[in-house]
Amino acid sequence: MKAHLSHEDAALREITRRSLLKMAGYGIGSLALGGMLSEEAAASWVQGQKRTDPMAPKKPHFETKAKSVIYLFMAGAPSQLDLFDPKPMLQKHDGELVPEEIIKNERFAFIKGTPKLLGSPHTFKACGESGQVIGDLLPFTQEIADDICIVRSMHTEQFNHAPAQLFSNTGHQLPGRPSLGSWTTYGLGSEAFDLPGFVVLLSGDHNPDGGKAVYSSGFLPSTYQGVEFRSSGDPVLFVTNPDGVTQEVRRDSIDAINALNRMRLTKAGDPEIDTRIESFELAYRMQSSVPELMDIASEPASVHEMYGTEPGASTFANNCLLARRLVERGVRFVQLYHWGWDSHGTSSYDDLVTSLPLRCRQTDKAVAALVKDLKQRGMLDDVLIVWGGEFGRTPMNEERDGSKFKGRDHHPHAYSVWMAGGGVNAGTTYGATDELGYSVAEDPVHVHDLNATILHLMGMDHTRLTYKHLGRDFRVTDVHGEVVKALVR
Repeated sequence: MKAHLSHEDAALREITRRSLLKMAGYGIGSLALGGMLSEEAAASWVQGQKRTDPMAPKKPHFETKAKSVIYLFMAGAPSQLDLFDPKPMLQKHDGELVPEEIIKNERFAFIKGTPKLLGSPHTFKACGESGQVIGDLLPFTQEIADDICIVRSMHTEQFNHAPAQLFSNTGHQLPGRPSLGSWTTYGLGSEAFDLPGFVVLLSGDHNPDGGKAVYSSGFLPSTYQGVEFRSSGDPVLFVTNPDGVTQEVRRDSIDAINALNRMRLTKAGDPEIDTRIESFELAYRMQSSVPELMDIASEPASVHEMYGTEPGASTFANNCLLARRLVERGVRFVQLYHWGWDSHGTSSYDDLVTSLPLRCRQTDKAVAALVKDLKQRGMLDDVLIVWGGEFGRTPMNEERDGSKFKGRDHHPHAYSVWMAGGGVNAGTTYGATDELGYSVAEDPVHVHDLNATILHLMGMDHTRLTYKHLGRDFRVTDVHGEVVKALVR
């Protein structure tokens, strides 16, 4: 009676001396072929011909202006009531107890009892020919008022940071779903041959509360994963060759590994093996492309002045300039996360009077510069810019443990975002909240609606952009979401 063989032993027994030599011959041939194909793919990309790798550009569902997305995610949730949604009635009743009927059965993250209304300690003004009202904490954003569309009627279902950030980015409050950037590159591929299609840039005191899951590819092939670029040190971990390893040795190593991977792919048919092959090839190409990309010192002095950039520093401003350089090179989706907008008012570190103005100074100039820079280069119609956080802030003072600092608790019922470029209906304000800024009063826009609209501006129907997983078709908007046509020019 034959002994039971393990899967590995059975596979080894299949390899006779003759078949081993035959496969080795194929392997040696594939080394040369792999190198030739890489060179041909690069040449085809340069000539604008069709690429065959998983990230090759794909046709959108319909033609639109936008070709890339830059998503400026303000992690921690900026206060809409102090930046984009002024409330005279809130100012009038500042310090008074909020009416009981408004907060009846409400659950807050930190507020206890009956809180007091809190008018903004900051001022607003009408800006540009459009007359859009923007807070004075954002003087540079005020200069681009005619280029942006402000949505004051956003709402979500989550009121804690990690699940809300996941919900905004992936359409679900739990880890494991693909992010919007992954869905976009899955649907459209990328014009960049020597850079990832989806790049992530981080700044601020901490990483996003939702962790790397907020830019994960989830159950999509990992080819579509967001790749984090660092502003200082090695831009991408493990891409630089170790000491003693030349570029020729690296090429030979990748060719050998990929030959083995192709043999295994033929036998197992696992698509992740194909992803692994492409990731090795992309990493090799990035060894040349990334250092040049990250060298922002080569930009003119006028550009550094406009953005407020400092070559070699790890700042949001540097990341904004890098975002422009990335979309110039064909990257499909660039996501910037800047943490620090959690204005609870427990101390000067997170209050509305000291902390919020600091966050605005860290970001405002570079955000406006990004819009202006793309516009003067004739690229603004090609690039969709989105600015916003995971939820809003309450119109009441949190006063946690009797704190004397002014702050606002988490608030999912109403908040603001804005968009620019990419076919957006610029110079307009959409939606409205009630007189205290507590709830949406006109034209509500849910997170799923926003994501559906972003995909629409990129030429994709969110109901058709699906992936079969666990026996059913999934999409970033789940079974929800409507395109907000008023936001589209």
